[in-house]
Amino acid sequence: MRVLVTGGAGFIGSTLVDRLLAEGHAVDVVDDLSSGTLANLTDARAVGGDLRFHQLDVRAPEVVQLLARRAPEVVFHLAAQSSVAVSVREPVLDAAINVCGTLNVLEGARRAGARKVVYAASGGTLYGTADPRELPLAESRPRAPRSPYGVSKAAVIDYLATYHELYGLAHTSLALANVYGPRQDAHGEAGVVAIFAANLAAGRESTIHGDGRQTRDFVFVDDVVDAFSRAATRGDGLVVNVGTGVQTSIAELYATMAAVEGCTTPPHYGPARPGDVRHSALDPTRAGIHLGWSPWTALGTGVAAVLGGATAARGPGAP
Repeated sequence: MRVLVTGGAGFIGSTLVDRLLAEGHAVDVVDDLSSGTLANLTDARAVGGDLRFHQLDVRAPEVVQLLARRAPEVVFHLAAQSSVAVSVREPVLDAAINVCGTLNVLEGARRAGARKVVYAASGGTLYGTADPRELPLAESRPRAPRSPYGVSKAAVIDYLATYHELYGLAHTSLALANVYGPRQDAHGEAGVVAIFAANLAAGRESTIHGDGRQTRDFVFVDDVVDAFSRAATRGDGLVVNVGTGVQTSIAELYATMAAVEGCTTPPHYGPARPGDVRHSALDPTRAGIHLGWSPWTALGTGVAAVLGGATAARGPGAP
């Protein structure tokens, strides 16, 4: 089928594009390259399948026209302002991209006669603050985002339900845990695994924001992309958690990665970041039932792949 991926030159999006081309689909990619890169699509271009790239901001009216013209059957919407810290500093910008930009995508999907939108929601911010004893959280937990980013991502879920009610556009929202893996940006504010990997490979000190006892649910990008692929034909109308259900503290994550790299340098501890939740882990039971999905990549295996890529990127003999 013909599909369209917004944010398709990004970390998760480009990995999804690789998967979709391997499955034989025709793929259109929309990305403004503000955080994604054409280098992320090198493997996809080498495959030689039906791939077209369109450099567009999802806030641009041309996005609606493009979707209507390309007429994808399924739209995978991953383009977003993805930093909690940026959303706290610039909530209007966050809403412009994550809410208004998404409405452009939904309008384009509606005019294109698309069958379905698969949306990258944020499981780490959707449910807000939780007692560690309540974790992992199921989708039945009320939404309680505590950052503008979380609010904007949650609002789209309501828009998706409305577009289904009014226009018959099917949808699945994948509430993603903390996704990590190769191609993740090590220079932004998000992506702690990539940041630690780049620092360890370069012999630089890493900073942990807060006391390090805050926990996250780290899920490998290949596992996440498998959930997106399955959601193209399953899970209609649902919010579905995509995580491991396992909590890992940031201090434990650093220790695991440092051990793999053979580094004994301790991290630096800085102030906690506003808007961050203290503990997060997502129950993947619904994903198993409705998508036939479960995570399979162990944290040690996944971070080793990221560290290997970071070391290779520096080149032989690099300091």
